[in-house]
Parts: sequence; structure tokens; C-alpha cells
Amino acid sequence: MLHTPARRLAAAASSILLLLSAAPAASHAQQAPKPPTGSAGAAPVADSTLGATSLRSVTITATRVTTDVLKVAAPVSVIDSTRISTELPNSAADLLRAEPGVDIIGTGVNQVRPAIRGQRGQRILLLEDGIRLNNSRRQQDFGELPALVDPSQLARVEVVRGAASVLYGTDAIGGVVNLITRSPRANGIDRFGGRLGYQYGSEGALSKVSAGVSGSSGHLAYSLDGTARVAGDYSAPAGTYGNVRLTNDTPLQYSGVRDNNASAALTFTSASGHHLFARFEHYGANDAGFGYIPPSLIGSDPTVIQIRYPYQETSRLTFGFRSGTLRWAIADRLDFTAYTQANRRSLAQHIFVPFPSGSLPGAGVDVNTANFTNIATTGLRAEATKATSHVIFTYGSDFYLDDARGTDSSTTTILGFGKPQSQVSNRPQLPDATLGSFGIFAQGDIRPTDRFSVILGVRGQSTASAPREALIGAAGKQNHQSSTAVYSANAVYSLTEHLSLVGTLGSAFRSPNLVERYFDGPTPEGSGYQKATPDLRPERSVNLDGGLKYRSGRYTGEVSAFRNDIRDAIIVQKTSEKLNGLDVYQNVNIGKLRATGIEASGEVQLDRGFSAAANYTTLKSTNVTMPEWPIGDSYSSKLNLALRWVSSGGRWWGEYSVRRNGEQKDIAVDASPVGRVLPAFTVQNLRGGIRAWQLGAVRQDITIGVSNLGNVLYTEAANASFFRPEPGRTLVLGVTTTF
Repeated sequence: MLHTPARRLAAAASSILLLLSAAPAASHAQQAPKPPTGSAGAAPVADSTLGATSLRSVTITATRVTTDVLKVAAPVSVIDSTRISTELPNSAADLLRAEPGVDIIGTGVNQVRPAIRGQRGQRILLLEDGIRLNNSRRQQDFGELPALVDPSQLARVEVVRGAASVLYGTDAIGGVVNLITRSPRANGIDRFGGRLGYQYGSEGALSKVSAGVSGSSGHLAYSLDGTARVAGDYSAPAGTYGNVRLTNDTPLQYSGVRDNNASAALTFTSASGHHLFARFEHYGANDAGFGYIPPSLIGSDPTVIQIRYPYQETSRLTFGFRSGTLRWAIADRLDFTAYTQANRRSLAQHIFVPFPSGSLPGAGVDVNTANFTNIATTGLRAEATKATSHVIFTYGSDFYLDDARGTDSSTTTILGFGKPQSQVSNRPQLPDATLGSFGIFAQGDIRPTDRFSVILGVRGQSTASAPREALIGAAGKQNHQSSTAVYSANAVYSLTEHLSLVGTLGSAFRSPNLVERYFDGPTPEGSGYQKATPDLRPERSVNLDGGLKYRSGRYTGEVSAFRNDIRDAIIVQKTSEKLNGLDVYQNVNIGKLRATGIEASGEVQLDRGFSAAANYTTLKSTNVTMPEWPIGDSYSSKLNLALRWVSSGGRWWGEYSVRRNGEQKDIAVDASPVGRVLPAFTVQNLRGGIRAWQLGAVRQDITIGVSNLGNVLYTEAANASFFRPEPGRTLVLGVTTTF
């Protein structure tokens, strides 16, 4: 439960909301800002020609009002509906591989997550329609799954690179990924439509069907969507990557999934433009995993580590009110959203540690663990916006409460000394616990002239966590509360009509989650024992960005240099203790981590239906406090190139793309079977499509593509430690009928 300071903040926010609801109409109405895109009253957004990151798009994630990307100081990527429909991604995370500053963690069709500017897991905030998806039961290095939202239900994806805690609170240190769903809208016209789709992937024999209908009648609009997918384990191609050599195509075990996704949305739009909405979503998955190749095939440490999710299920109900036509003295727009979510999953882990050479074959320690977790989350977000001739003022509050409960079981067996000796334990490794957080924020977009704008923002946040039972052997206070304040200052100056100078300075924070504070048991990798650390401090960061944005006729481009310093960063550190023969580890706050780099991107519209795009990123991550500890678990450089052609009538299209990740030398010695250096790799993709036919309102589109055209053996940098390679050459096919 939140303690007294948070209760006071909650009471203050409630008073503000009551005041807003009772405020009379202003006598002098200002033009109201557009509501956040993705809501029922959002302004439509044109698709970019290339489908790449484009300065021709608009964004709402960076500023909370619909704004031209050219006039936003923060580095933003916008992936529109054209690219979502033509790339046939397995999840929204796959769309991010070609984005500047973004990397991928995990493998397969279910367990892929984004990293931004070298930050991963809980340092990245995942949103759906502006509402957080992160939960406090995930490990630090593994954030929530973008797979919770099926790509067929997305209108677009927005990525903000850099600090964003002023608007969104905890976890937004490296950046924010906002999954913006398609929302039904009533426009006074009775209508009905739908779509049917099928997708096939040759690797893992992926098969996916999707269907959806939407319509409106009078002031009501609705939509129903559903997908079902089956994918087996994919195979990595034969080849060499560093010290790893695969002589044959090799299946990556536990890389498949059986999952389904369903959603239903209902919107009521009044004659005066007010919107009431409700949305229910359900995601279920079975037989997913982190991917595994037997150590004997790659010549690595013979320890066996298999991690699977036999069962995952998430249900979410969201409802709220939006209006952009209030004309009140203190608000032109009001946006209120409340949600409740149940996140249930089971985790199964098998670890086998063989005894040293000279022991009997098969001798060692065999550990099988099982965990079931149920996280109930409730939350809300309320914000208002007031526009004058020179200022757009946005302010509000948000709150969430995670209530995590679970069970653990573990069976440890000693093999090789006669009859196997087993020991069973049902002691919870993480106690039932709660984590709640409440924040108040305000931001002013000040535009004294047409050529210059500055955005100033501030947030105060209170976070409290508590185990439901006392922790055995844990030092320090077990119930914990912290308060944090962050700020942001962004500026855009138009040097010319087409060229803008941009800069951002902002702080961000991340409150320790329940796993970091209260986990007490064998580490997931089985190599040690982790003690609880209830008194961890929040991580704090300061991010500085500066660059240029250009748009003129056929050309767009931007370049940005950044530096992000994280103080009190939380890492797992080895102690001098031992427990049952295992080294003891503990989460600790260290002095400072730093990430620096440059991001550049550009796009040009050529003649005869051709267009081209490119982006390039350099990234350097450093442990400033302990420089002898490398932390280079992302690429050192990344280049993306794409050439696209669209026929004059728009019926035919094709695209060739290539990604080149540079060599990474800054890795921990012996941390990867690949070796001391992660080699560079180049991946090519080819896609094309046709509008097969159109009869009235019925239309059929066919998309076909080949991923990893060169059948290259490679792994994303973050997946090198356990060597989980990417699929070989893969044929993908999609057929969609809309009516």
C-alpha cells in the first residue's frame, strides 16, 4: 500500500479531477489541441511512402499532443500501417530491427523484446495506447512482451529514444515504445467492414490466421479482432560465427509457440464530440521459451540451461473518457483512462551442471524448478491540456498498483553416485508482494515565435513496495518507499523553413521492481544464489541530445548525438559469501553507467516510383565506476539501407533491405562461446506484393518475402552469451482480404 505522502498526492489529484469536471466553459475559447492519436477522436495520419522512419509523420508519444515530427525535439521513430502490413512481423519488436538506436533481445516469435541505446529490460517502458504494459515481476534484463498486442491490431508504433519519465514515470530511462492500436470511430454514418488474413513462414512452419470486423451505427462504433498462431522450432543455418561452428542446420529448441490474441472495443461519441470507450484484450500462449542449443554443438560450457514458458495468459480491460472540445477555463482537452489487468504465467527451468572431468558419465547436479505467478494490476491516467496563442500546457496524474502472488517448487538431484539423491523444496523464491506508484506531472510547450519553441516539464513520483511476509535473512528495511522528481527541457529552433536545430535535456528514473528487492534463491542460470536486497535506491539518469532535422520536397533527414548517464544503476554483484557451495550474488547500486552515440537517418523520393532510405547508429556503453567491467551487450554500429518501388497505380510494390551490424569488441571475457569479439554480420531481406483484385469494397492483397536472403549464421549481440542464433533463410507469405 502507498504510505501517507502518496495518499496526499492521490487526494490532491482527485481534487484536480473534481475541479475539472465542474469547471464552466471558458468565455474566450482557444483552439483545442488534437487528442492523442489512437483515441476515438484522433486525427488520421498518412502513411509514409517508404514505410521507414519518416519526418513526414506526426507523433503523440513524445509530447502527448499530435505534433509534426519535424517540430519535436526528441528523437522519434514512427512506424506506420503500411510498414506493419507489408513486413509481416511476428511481433511489434520485429519492426524495430531496422530502426536507428534500437536493438533486439530474445529469439523466436514470442520472446523478442526491444532495447534502446544500449538499455534493455526494465529500463525500457512499453506502452499500449499510452498506458504502461511493464509489470514489476519481470527480471531486470527482460521487459514485458510486445507480443501481447498482435501486429494486425496496430495502427502504428512510436519509439521515443531517450529519457521520457516526465510524461510516463518509472522505467523510461532508455526510451519508450508505444503500441498504438486501431480504434473504432463513429462518424454518424452506418457502416460495416472487416478483414481476413493468413500468414505462413517456412522456418518453424509458422501458420497464423486472423480475422476482424468493425462498424458503426449512429454514435456507437465497435470492433472485434482475433488471431491464432502455431509455430514450431526454427533452425539456424550451418556456418561459422566467431568460435561457434554449426556443421548442419540446427533447430533452436523452445523457439516456437502456440498462441492466440483477441480484442473487442466499443466507442460512444456524443454530438458534442465527447468520447466514451472500453476495450477488452486477451493473450494466451503455450509452449514458448528462450531458445536453446545443446552446448555440445557449439563447444561451450557443458552446463545445460533450458528455460520455458509452458503457459502465459494476460487479460486487460481498459475504459475511459476523452474530449477535445471542452473550452473550459483550465482545459480544452481531458483524457481519463483506467485499466485492470491479470497477468498469469508459469515458468519451467531445467539446469544440469556436470561434475568435472574424471567423474562418471552423466554425473552432476540436475535441477528442475517451476514457478507460477499471478500479477493483478490496476491503474489510471488522467491528463488535461490547455492551449493559448503561445503555450500548450499539459498536466495530470497517473497511478498503478501491482499485486504479485506466486508459488515455487524445486527438485535438486545428485547423479553419478549410486542411487540418485533428490531434495525437494517449495519455499517461495519471491514472496507475495505489492508495488504501487503515483505521480503528478506538468509540461508546457511554449512557442514565443513561429521559429522557436521550448518544452519544459516536471514530475514528482512516489513509489512503495512491500512483501506480504517477512523475509528470512534479509538485511535492511523490507517495506520500502521512495520519492523522485525529474525534469525535461526540449527546444526546437527553425534555422530555415526546412531545417531545424533540436536539443533535449532530461532526467529519468527507474524504481527497483519486486524481483530486484525481494528475490531470494538460486539464480535463473543456476550458477549462484541471489539474496534479497530490500533497500535498493531508484536508478536515476540524465540524458542529453542535440541535432538537426531537415525536410524539403523529396528529402528528409536527421542526425542526433546523445549521452545518457545512469547513476545508482542496479547490477547483480558477487559477494564473498557461499551458500550450499554456490557463490552468493546480490543486487547493488553502483556509481555510474554511460551510453553515448550518434544516430543519423535520411529518406529520398526518387523518380519512377522509387524511394530510398538509410540510417546509421554508433553506440558505446561504459561502466564509468568500474571500467574493467565491459557492458557491450548491444551492437557497436548498425547500418540499414532500403530501396522501394511502387507502381504508378499502387498495385505492385517491392523492397530490398540490408542491415549491417558492426564488430563488437567490448564484451566480458569468456562471457560468450562466440569468443572475445562478436563478429560483424550482414542480413538481406527481399519483399514484394500485389493488390490481386478489387471488386467494389472487397480487396485482396498478397505479400511475399524472403528474410535472411544469404542464409547467414548470426546472433543479435544480446543473445550471444547463450548463443541463440537467428533463423536461416525464411520464406514468408501473407494474404489479406478486406471488405
